[in-house]
Amino acid sequence: MSTTTEAAPVAVPRRTGPIELGLRQGRLELRQFLRSRESVVFTMLFPVVLILIFASIFSGEIGGGVKFTQYFVTGMIATGLLTVGFQSLAIQIPIERDRGVLKRLRGTPMPKWVYFAGKTIMVAVIGIAETVLLLAVAVLLFDLKLPDTATKWFTFGWVSALGITACTLCGIAFSSLARSGRSAPSTVTPVALILQFISGVFFVFTDLPTWMQQVAAIFPLKWMCQGLRSVFLPDSFGAQEPAGSYELGRVALVLAAWCVIGLVLCLRTFRWTTRRDG
Repeated sequence: MSTTTEAAPVAVPRRTGPIELGLRQGRLELRQFLRSRESVVFTMLFPVVLILIFASIFSGEIGGGVKFTQYFVTGMIATGLLTVGFQSLAIQIPIERDRGVLKRLRGTPMPKWVYFAGKTIMVAVIGIAETVLLLAVAVLLFDLKLPDTATKWFTFGWVSALGITACTLCGIAFSSLARSGRSAPSTVTPVALILQFISGVFFVFTDLPTWMQQVAAIFPLKWMCQGLRSVFLPDSFGAQEPAGSYELGRVALVLAAWCVIGLVLCLRTFRWTTRRDG
C-alpha cells in the first residue's frame, strides 16, 4: 500500500504595487514630519500666528470696502504653501543627504521615484491641513468671507495646486545648493523671506516700488498671491492690480511654466550624495 504526500503550497509574497509604495512612503514622511516639533510649529502654525498678529494690528480697510484681513489672508495662504513646498523640502533634503539617508535609499531596490512620491504626499497633506487651519482661524476670529461661487472655489483649487507643485519642484531642486544640512536653513530662509516681502504677502502689492513688482513677477509667489486675490477679493478689486485685472490666464501660464522649470532643474541638479562623497 503506497501513500502519496502532497507538497505544501509555497506562499508567494504579494508584489507591492506602485500606488501602495508611494502611499507607504508618504505615511512614513508624515510621521517623521509630525515627530519634529520645530517643523510642525514653523511650517503649520507660523502663518496662523502671523495672521493673528497682523489682523489684530491692522483691523481697518485697505479701500473699496475690503478689510485688511481679507487681503492679507491671500498672502498667508500662498506663503504657507511656499513654506511647506519650497522651504521645508530645501532644508529637509540636505539634512537627509548629510545623514546618509539618500545614499542608503539609492542602494536599496526601492525605485527612486518612491522617495519623491513620499515627499509630494507629505507636502500635499500638510499644505491642505495648514490652509484649512488658516481659513478656520480667519473665519472664526476675523470674519473672513469665504468664496461664494463654485467658480471661485475652482480657481482656489487650481491656483493652490499649481502653486504648491511649482514650490515643491523648486524646493527639491534648490536643495542641491546647500553645501551641508547645517547650512541649509541659512541658504533657504533669506530667499523665502525676500520673496514674501516683494510679492505682496505682508503689504498691498501695488504699494510696493515698481521695480520690486517687476522682480517679483519673475517668481511664482507673486502669481499665487494674485490668483488667490481673485478668489477672496471682489471682482471690482481686480482693477487695482498692476495690469488692471487679475490676469488668471497669465497666472496659470506662469505657474505651469515654473512647474516645468522646477522639474527640469530637479532632473539635472538633484544629488543623492554629498559633495565630499563625490
